[in-house]
Amino acid sequence: MARAMRADSFTARWRKALHRVRNAVRRSGVDYFRGDGSDWVALAGLLLTVPAITCATLIAPLWCAPSALVLPIVAGGLLLRPANLLGLYAAAAAALIVESVRLGPYTAGPSRVTPGTVLVVAACGLFGLLIAQFRARVGVPWRRGGTMLFDLRERIRVQSALPPLPRGWHREMALRPAGGQSFSGDFVVAARTGNGRTLEIVLTDVSGKGMDAGSRALLLSGAFGGLLGSLPPHAFLPAANGYLLRQDWDEGFATAIHLVLDLDSGDYELLSAGHPPALQLHAGSGRWQEQAAEGPLLGVYDGAEFHPAKGSLAPGDVLMLFTDGLVETSERDIGEGIDRLTGEADRYVTTGFGGAAWHLIEAVAKDVNDDRALLLIRRDA
Repeated sequence: MARAMRADSFTARWRKALHRVRNAVRRSGVDYFRGDGSDWVALAGLLLTVPAITCATLIAPLWCAPSALVLPIVAGGLLLRPANLLGLYAAAAAALIVESVRLGPYTAGPSRVTPGTVLVVAACGLFGLLIAQFRARVGVPWRRGGTMLFDLRERIRVQSALPPLPRGWHREMALRPAGGQSFSGDFVVAARTGNGRTLEIVLTDVSGKGMDAGSRALLLSGAFGGLLGSLPPHAFLPAANGYLLRQDWDEGFATAIHLVLDLDSGDYELLSAGHPPALQLHAGSGRWQEQAAEGPLLGVYDGAEFHPAKGSLAPGDVLMLFTDGLVETSERDIGEGIDRLTGEADRYVTTGFGGAAWHLIEAVAKDVNDDRALLLIRRDA
């Protein structure tokens, strides 16, 4: 019995030790691919590949050419820090010297170390060093760079999510960046205020498009999300205008439209900062009406005033907010674009506009090289 207990205890200790080792290896691997760990493991692995490639070249030069040394050099440019990268380059240079001596002069036949081989390896090393220095200057390893971009995109998407509405209301939004990119200069921030009785939505179009405007859109969406609901509705656009002016960007203007909707009565106010007008479908007449508020662009001058436009959504009515990329191009003016949009939107009157936002972008401005956003609010009949 005692012997069995000692054996069980010994086995348990080994299992615990193996479990700790496995967790440590897993943590180090996660830290490495997140960019938080050391690159010594990668350096050791790449240093081992250099003699392996050298041996393969000496044994079968027709199958493993001397220029194969660019493989660890390219990988080192992506994985290593500049200081460690120089050590890898020294090993690759020594390998070239060994190959040149053992294979003989390049004039003796093919599969030798030629001047061209040396130039190719040196050029790849130079580019790898430039990439490593750029990563070191930015402070974001390549393993973390893709994750960071994904996080930024997801933050914009989460911040643009519309809050759930009470029964009797339908809302949907579609956003399509320019050129099929992942980042857009158009974004939405929304909140339920006044104990949930009021819906506030701000649709913003930052100057520029795609990746060029994505970083500014991320910054502004966070700032606008903090302002929305913290200030009275009429104070939001003046505060947003002051925030843009303080950034002092070279291309720092933006357009925005601010909707303040009473979910009990259907009454609303629209405040605009140089944004295209909203469109309201009156269920009784079946006609679309433009709701245009007055106000200058955000970030142009201080002390700007924004005058609201008021309206009301009766049962069955639809309110549509959009950015200029949806209705305006170099080949057509905004009036023609609005007519085309309303014509396509009439097809969804009988279906209740379910899923209409994305289809309207596809039908009206599918191939436009600009950011496009469309927001629909419908009061059920």
